[in-house]
Amino acid sequence: MIGAQKFGRSFIGVVLLGLLKVVTAFAAAPETMTVPESQDNVQRLEITVDSYSFTPSRFAVKQNIPVELIFKSVSWVVPHNFVLKSAEAGITIEKEIGAGETTIVRFTPSRIGEFKFSCTKKLLFFQSHEDQGMVGTFVVRP
Repeated sequence: MIGAQKFGRSFIGVVLLGLLKVVTAFAAAPETMTVPESQDNVQRLEITVDSYSFTPSRFAVKQNIPVELIFKSVSWVVPHNFVLKSAEAGITIEKEIGAGETTIVRFTPSRIGEFKFSCTKKLLFFQSHEDQGMVGTFVVRP
C-alpha cells in the first residue's frame, strides 16, 4: 500500500510540474496587439524603444492598409534602429532611432504573414542589441 501511495504522489507531482511548465510558457509568450485603424485609414502604433527592448514587441496590422509606427526612444545615451527586412513580404526598412528621439516609419504591408524585426546596433566587441533580445514580430492579417 505504501508503494502505491508513493507512486500516486510522484504521479501527481509530475502532472503538476507539467502544468506549471505549460502555464509558464503561455505567460511568457507576448500577446499580439492589434493596431486599430484611425479615421484617416492609417494604422498607427506608438512603440517605446528602451535599452534592449521594443514595447510592444508583437503587433498585428491589416494587409494593404497604411501603417505608421512611431518609435519613442526613452534611452538617453544609446542609439537604436528599426530593421525589418523580408523578401517574402516585399519589405526592406532600416531606420535610425536616435537616443531620446522620436522616429516615424510609414509603409503599406502587402503580404500576409509573421515577420521579424530587430535593432541591429552593436558597440565594438559587445553583443548586438538583437543578440541581447531587442527583437519583435510584425504580423500582417487579411
